[in-house]
Formats: sequence, C-alpha cells, structure tokens
Amino acid sequence: MKRNYFIVGLILLTFFVISFLTNIIGPLLPDIIDSFGLSLTMAAFLPFAFFIAYGVMSIPSGMLVERIGEKRSMVIAFLISFLGALLFAWQPTYGFYLVSLFLIGTGMAMLQVAINPLLRVAGGESHFAFNSVLGQLFFGLASFLSPLVYSYFVLNIGNIDGGNALTKFLEGIVPAELPWISLYWVFAVVSLIMVFVIGLVNFPSVQLKEDEKVGAFETHMDLLKKPMVILYFLGIFAYVGTEQGVANWISEFLQTYHGVDPQTQGASTVSLFWGLMTAGTVLGLVLLKFVDSRKVLIGFTSAAMITLLVSLLGSKSIALIGFPLVGFFASVMWSIIVSLALNSVASHHGSFSGILVTGIAGGAIVPLIVGGLGDMIGLRAGMFFLFITLAYILSIGIWSKPLINNATIGGKTEKTDPN
Repeated sequence: MKRNYFIVGLILLTFFVISFLTNIIGPLLPDIIDSFGLSLTMAAFLPFAFFIAYGVMSIPSGMLVERIGEKRSMVIAFLISFLGALLFAWQPTYGFYLVSLFLIGTGMAMLQVAINPLLRVAGGESHFAFNSVLGQLFFGLASFLSPLVYSYFVLNIGNIDGGNALTKFLEGIVPAELPWISLYWVFAVVSLIMVFVIGLVNFPSVQLKEDEKVGAFETHMDLLKKPMVILYFLGIFAYVGTEQGVANWISEFLQTYHGVDPQTQGASTVSLFWGLMTAGTVLGLVLLKFVDSRKVLIGFTSAAMITLLVSLLGSKSIALIGFPLVGFFASVMWSIIVSLALNSVASHHGSFSGILVTGIAGGAIVPLIVGGLGDMIGLRAGMFFLFITLAYILSIGIWSKPLINNATIGGKTEKTDPN
C-alpha cells in the first residue's frame, strides 16, 4: 500500500509521548522522597508499579490488539493513561501515585504492542528498519527533554519573577509545596489530546504477518519450555533493570553523596544520560555494519561496567560525567539482545516477542532491589547490584549462538546450527 506519512508522524509522536511519561520517575525521585517522607524501598515501589504493568499486560495487550485493532487499542491505552495521570494530579498521595503509575504503565504497554505492526504498514515494509530507528530517536529525545521540563516547572511555579501563563495557571491547581505534581496535569492533558487525535484519524488496515501474531496460550507455554527463550527473557529483564536501576537513582545518588541539587544539576544529568543513550544508538547502528553484534555487546557492556564503577566510587565531577556515559554504553544492549533472541528461534517470533516485552518488568524489580539494599547498606553499595545484571548481559555476547548472524560490510551472513 501507499506510504502514509501522517500516520508515521503520529506513531513517532506516540513514541515521544510513551518515553516522556515513562522515564520521568528518575528525576522526580528526590522530590518524591522529600514530599512523602519515603524510604528508598518505598520510593522504589513507584517504578515497580509502573514497570510491573508491562509484565502483567504485554501479552494480554497483544491479544486485545488482534481482537479490536490498533486504533481502538491506542485510544483505550491513552484513556487509561489519562485516568492514571488525572487520578494522581487530583489526589497527590503516595497510595494514589502507585495506582496512577500502574495505570499509566498499562497504557504504555498497550501502545508498545500496537504501534510496531502499524508502523510497518504505514511506513512501508522496505522502510520499516529505518522508521523503527527513527522511532527510537524520538523515544530518546523525549527522555532527554522530560527532566528539563521538570526543572522548568519546579523553578517557575510560584516564582513571582518568572514563569508564563501556563505556570501561573498551574499555580492555582498544584499544591505550593508540590510543584512537581504539575507534570501529571500535563500528562493528563497530553494523553487526552492523543485520545481525540487518534480517534479522528483513519488508520490503515493492518494484516499481521505470521511472525507478528501473538499466538495461542499453548504456543507461549511451548516456548517457555525452551531454555534459550528463558535465557533471552532474562536478558531483556536484566537490560531494562539496569537501565532503570541507573536512571532512577542517579539524581538521588548525586544529592546524597555529592550535594547536587536534584531540581537543576541532578535533572540535567539524568537528561544527559538519556541524550547520550540516544547518541550511542546511532553509533551502534554504524558499528553493527562492520562488527559482529556479539562483539559490540561485549565491548559496550564492559565499558558500561567500568564507567558505572568510577561513577559510584569517584568524585562529584567524575560522577556527573560517568553516569551519562553509562547511558551511552547501554544504548546498544536492547536492540542487540532482541535481535539475537529473535534470530535464535526458527518460528513463533510474535509469541516470542511478547515474552521478551514481558521482560520489561525488570524495570520494576531491579530498582526495587537497589532501593531495598540502599536502605540496609546505603545507596552506593546498593547500586553495586547492577553489576550482576550487567554481567549477565555481558555473558549473552559469549554464549549466544543465533541461527543467523548480523550482516557486516566485507563479511557474510552466516547460519549456524542452534545445537
């Protein structure tokens, strides 16, 4: 079918909104802890509530999309996100925040499942790889910008010398002692706008390829009996756990050990973490044209472990540089692990993809473990748990044996025997 640039643009906007809502928790954590008087463990239950929704809802969402289609699924997803954001903006308490984040996470999980097949159809199959990378760049851009938006709101709401009509309006509905709550009013409005935009747009008909179909419950059970499927699921679990385990605790770490203001320099450091992750994605794409993906994974993961170590043990100036560099070196992990996984099975890629996406629940579990350890032995020592997840990711580059290796310039695409 003819390429639909408007739908492609709408999907890229959806990638942006997903990221904007997903990766804001880290910069907010110091304010959240101070506002509600939370321990590190209680604070860690917030990203847990968000990311556990991926573990619970990813496969059911795929089944829902197949039943009612992409458009209705996306409308429902943004409605759920709207209700979640509105709930907390209207009643800003810790308990409502947990419920709110689970609802927003549910909406984001539904969107992640719906938009990739739609992007293939709207943008054309031959352009799918390019458009997918473009989507990841929009995802990274939103993660880079969201901490800066947070800084702008908390510094200007209630500031008689600054702000504009929007911040003045938000002053009337946001508790004076909780200016960061303003972000959730923004999230609610953005989600509601997306409901109306998607509702008014005519979507192309999407015929799922056999490999994109979620598959029956029995298919998932058969896949889960295979050790290789479990190993790659754990790879995604470890990656998202590492990504969120670093990003969520950067600002709190810098405040605790180096006295960094979380509303300014802390937020900008988190922003730079996501910005360098986006830049690293582009470099990774180039490297994969010349080097076997497993070697790239080993090299980048080793560098991430070194930069995390010096960030945790070094001075303030080293930490401010080191933590963003961890994001740079983590940038290739997701795409390489997913590609190695899907290239390691001969069939049922749609069902396998659903299992892999469920591994995003690692973003719920690992930060919670870090927070729990942080309460017991200190946040610095607690963050050393991330070396376990990084070591597992490193091991994938050693033991993985895909049926098809990535093609490189001057090389050849090899098929290997999985046995």
